[in-house]
Amino acid sequence: MKLYYAPGACSLSPHIVAAEAGIALELEKVDLKTHKTERGEDYYAVNPKGYVPALRLDDGNVLTEGPAIVQYLADLRPQAGLAPPNGTLERYRLQEWLHFIGTELHKQFAPIIGGKGSDAAQAEARAKIAKRLEYIDGQLAGRDYLLGATFSAADAYLFVMLTWARLFKIDFASYANVRGFFERVAKRPKVQAALKSEGVLERAA
Repeated sequence: MKLYYAPGACSLSPHIVAAEAGIALELEKVDLKTHKTERGEDYYAVNPKGYVPALRLDDGNVLTEGPAIVQYLADLRPQAGLAPPNGTLERYRLQEWLHFIGTELHKQFAPIIGGKGSDAAQAEARAKIAKRLEYIDGQLAGRDYLLGATFSAADAYLFVMLTWARLFKIDFASYANVRGFFERVAKRPKVQAALKSEGVLERAA
């Protein structure tokens, strides 16, 4: 399988999940400005949406959207415990978190990335992100990870969003549970390996 990624982008989440599950992936970097892969391939021909991640399966099919990809990868190695079994309430809790992170946290960065939004739009986005982090902080009380004691695919996604928060100077130091979560995940050897592979290890320092 091949993962199309951009260093430190949301594609880092499936990269981490694959590493945690012990799944070997071929990696191909994508320039999101030119939409060319490092091998010169037109990325729009891979994923017409134009953004990462995309996962090309061994049979040639291409799967897109990070939450779908991380669940697919987790289900390939159920023994890794990265996703509860299908049909259980715990699995729906995982999906609940993946949807929340994707729609209520990830998308709030849109006006901030590249300074594309007006000052007012960026200020509003930062305030919304802070509100979401406050909620997450409460949910992490007494827990190591979002689903409890076990690291899951949702934790990989949240961790990447927290690296973005640090990159864009959104301070979460006052949220003790979020800060502890970030530090805990950053120390995981497979997370470190994925960060190093993408050349963004300093984001977890």
